[in-house]
Amino acid sequence: MGNQWYDANQQYLSASIALIRHLLEQYSVNSLNPADKLSNNDKYEQALQKAAEAMPAPSALERICQIFDLSAFERDVLLLCAAMELSNDFASVCSAAQPEGQKAYPTLGLALAALPNPHWDAIAPYAPLRRWRLIQIGEGHALTLCPLRIDERILHYLVGIQYLDERLSGMIEPLQSSNDLVPSHQTVAEKAAAVLLHTPTTGELPSIQFYGIEYANKRDIAVTVCEMLGLQLNTISAQVVPVIPNELDNFIRLWNREILLNASALLINCDELDTSDVARLRAIAHLIERLNGVLMITSRERMTVKQRPTVSFDIHKPTLEEQGAVWREALSDLVPQLNGSVNTLVNQFNLNTVSIQAACAEVAGHLSQKPENDINNILWDVCRIQARPRLDELAQRIEPAAGWEDLVLPPLQKQILHEVAAHVRQRSTVYESWGFGGKSARGLGITALFAGASGTGKTLAAEVLANELRLDLYRIDLSSVISKYIGETEKNLRQVFDTAEEGGVILLFDEADALFGKRSEVKDSRDRHANIEVSYLLQRMEAYPGLAVLTTNLKSSIDTAFLRRIRFVLQFPFPDAIQRAEIWRRVFPTSTPTQGLDAMKLAKLNVAGGNIRNIALNAAFLAADARESVQMKHLLRAAQSEYSKLEKPLTDAEVGSWT
Repeated sequence: MGNQWYDANQQYLSASIALIRHLLEQYSVNSLNPADKLSNNDKYEQALQKAAEAMPAPSALERICQIFDLSAFERDVLLLCAAMELSNDFASVCSAAQPEGQKAYPTLGLALAALPNPHWDAIAPYAPLRRWRLIQIGEGHALTLCPLRIDERILHYLVGIQYLDERLSGMIEPLQSSNDLVPSHQTVAEKAAAVLLHTPTTGELPSIQFYGIEYANKRDIAVTVCEMLGLQLNTISAQVVPVIPNELDNFIRLWNREILLNASALLINCDELDTSDVARLRAIAHLIERLNGVLMITSRERMTVKQRPTVSFDIHKPTLEEQGAVWREALSDLVPQLNGSVNTLVNQFNLNTVSIQAACAEVAGHLSQKPENDINNILWDVCRIQARPRLDELAQRIEPAAGWEDLVLPPLQKQILHEVAAHVRQRSTVYESWGFGGKSARGLGITALFAGASGTGKTLAAEVLANELRLDLYRIDLSSVISKYIGETEKNLRQVFDTAEEGGVILLFDEADALFGKRSEVKDSRDRHANIEVSYLLQRMEAYPGLAVLTTNLKSSIDTAFLRRIRFVLQFPFPDAIQRAEIWRRVFPTSTPTQGLDAMKLAKLNVAGGNIRNIALNAAFLAADARESVQMKHLLRAAQSEYSKLEKPLTDAEVGSWT
C-alpha cells in the first residue's frame, strides 16, 4: 500500500477509536441513565465519515469486518481492544467506566453496557471474534469480567502493517520469485493455474500435487502458479508439521486466518517425508483436509490424497533441448564459440536450470583466475560435481586412478571393455541422431556383467572405464541394499537410480548373485517379492542412461533369463603365469625403490591380481620399516602372510627357486 492509503488508514482508525472513547466516557457520565448514552455522537460520527471519504481504498478495519463478517457490535468490541493498545490513557477510561471493580482494561461486561447494539453471542467460541482469534479472553471468575485483548497480528493489520504471523514464522517460510521456467514447466504451471481459476465457486478447491525427484523444478512451478493467481506462496516442510492435535488445530486456524488476511497460498514439501512415520502422515492428511485456500504439495512419488480433490502433475527435468537452451544462454557471455560443448554436456549430464546456472557461475570463477584454462574440461569437471548424486548411505564413491596400462587382461576382454566405453561415448549419436532411441527407452541402458574370481580385476576394470570416460564411479553393495522388509529393496534401488541419473555416473553393483541368483519357485509372499525386486532392478538398469556394471564371483549362479537382458557379459579369467608376471612388473609405482626382483619367479605365486597387490603393498611396508629397498625376501614374508589369510599353503613349487 502507498503512503496515501497508510496515512488515510491511520486517520480512519483514529476516528473510529475516538468514537469508542466517546461512547465509554459518555457511559461513565450517564451510567445511571443508559438511554442517554447515545446522545451527542454527531461530532464523532461526522469525523469518522470524513475519514472514510478520504480513504483511496477500503480501510484495514473495513476489510477485517468484511473478511470475518463482523457485526457492528463485534466491530466495536475489536476497536475497544485496539484502543487499549494504541491509546496511552485508555486504561483510565476503562477504569472510570467500571468504578465498582476498578478494572483498567476492556471487558465483555463493559462492551455490553457501553457499546450500541450489543449481543451476547459476539463472544461465543463459534463467533468470529474467538473463532478466528481476533481477540483473546484473559482469566477471571466470570466471563463478563475477564480482560479482553486484541491479537497482535490483527492489531498490526488494523494499523496497516502486513507480515506473516510470528507464531507461524518458525514453520512457514515465504518463497521468492522463481527462476524463468523452461517451456515444458511453464505449460504445467499454466495448466495448474487454470485448474484453480476454473474451479466452480460452489465446489471444493482442489489441492495441486507436483511429484518428481527434483524439488527445485517443482518449487519454481508452484511459485509461478501463485504469481499468475496474484498470491504469495509460503512453504512448510512435512518434517515440522505439528503432530499433537491441539498444536495442529492451532496451526490450521492461524494459517486459514493468514490466507484471508494476506492473499497467501501454502506449499507442503513432502519430498523428504518418512512414510513409516504414521503420526506425521495422519497429521498431514488432517492438514490437507482442513486447510482452506490454494494448497500445493510436492513429493518425490505420487501421493494418494483422499481428503480432498487433488490434481497431480508429474514433473520431469527440462528436456534435452531445453537444457541446451539454458546452457547456451548462460554460456553466451563466457564462451563466444561453444564448439559443441553444450551438446556434449547435455548428452551426459541431466541437470535442472538451477544446477546449470550454478555450474556456469563456478566456471566464470575459474576463468577469472586462469583464463587460459581449457573451457571444455572445466565445464565437464564442474558438471560432474554439480551432478554428483547423494548416495552416501547406499554407495561408495571411488576415485578412479587406474588406466588401461594398469589392466592386465587377455586381448578379447580388453576389446570388450573398449566396446563398453564406445557405447557410453556414442549413445547420444546412436539413440538420438540415428533414431534408435525413438520408439522406447526400454533396452537403451548400457549394462555389463563382470564375472570372475575375487581379485581378477573386475573393480579395476570399472575404474579404468570411469577414468577413460571421466565419469564418477559409485560402488553399491547389493547386500546392504536388499532388505527383508517388503518394498524396502525397491525403495533403496529407486533412490540409487533416481539420484544417479542426473550425472549418468557409472554404477558398480557388487555381489550381484545376492539378488540375481536362480529364480526361486514362488512358495510364499517373500519369494514373490524377491522376484519382483530382481525385475525392478533389471527394469531400471535397462532404462538407466549411464553405465551399470554388475559383478559376481560365479557366473553360473546368475539366472540365464537375467543374462539375456544384460548387454555385455565379460568373464575375467584367473591370470596365467605370463599375465601374473606382467602384473608384477606393473604393481610397484616408479618411485618405489626395488632391488633384485624377478617377475618370472614372482609369477609362480598362484594368486590373482588383487592378492598380488596385497603382497606388494605389505612387502613395501616391511622394506620401509627395515630402511631397505623392496627385495625378494620382503615379498616372501608378505606372500606367507597373504597365503595364511587365504588359508592355503605356500608350496616349494611357488617359492623354492627364490633362494
